[in-house]
Amino acid sequence: MTTSASVPAGPEGAISAGETVTDRLVEANERYAAAFTDPGMDARPVLQVAVVACMDARLDLHDALGLELGDCHTIRNAGGVVTDDVIRSLTISQRALGTRSVVLIHHTGCGLESLTEDFRHDLEMEVGQRPAWAVEAFRDVDQDVRQSMQRVRTSPFLLHSDNVRGFVFDVKTGLLREIDPA
Repeated sequence: MTTSASVPAGPEGAISAGETVTDRLVEANERYAAAFTDPGMDARPVLQVAVVACMDARLDLHDALGLELGDCHTIRNAGGVVTDDVIRSLTISQRALGTRSVVLIHHTGCGLESLTEDFRHDLEMEVGQRPAWAVEAFRDVDQDVRQSMQRVRTSPFLLHSDNVRGFVFDVKTGLLREIDPA
């Protein structure tokens, strides 16, 4: 696995003058597409599972969970929070694309642990408009996983709310710790 921390600092890995990170990503895609062959799969995940996780760049979900392309639906946002939009995605995942299980993954050292809802107020003062969304900051990651599990389990839109499990990923060890929903 290559991370930004391990990208070579020399000329080979450096972004040249006038080049952006997006340019680098597009170039990487061109190399990828040159060797790409259609895997012949559809949008239905083979394992019938949807994973909701934090967007933190330290979480390589496919490697951490032993997943391959086509195994799952992956839904990510700041904190791995179960928002209305996550419920929308899970509803489509279940009702239109056949998933039956939901795995929720938060992690240690999450940036949302250091924010408060004051973030919204500060943003409103800066741009002149209050965001319609909540920050969903938290202090106790275990309790936030429990809250997320409860939101999934009580959604009237989801067909399958009996197989919902929540975990905390330790960014130092790479291990998952399951959270008791009680």
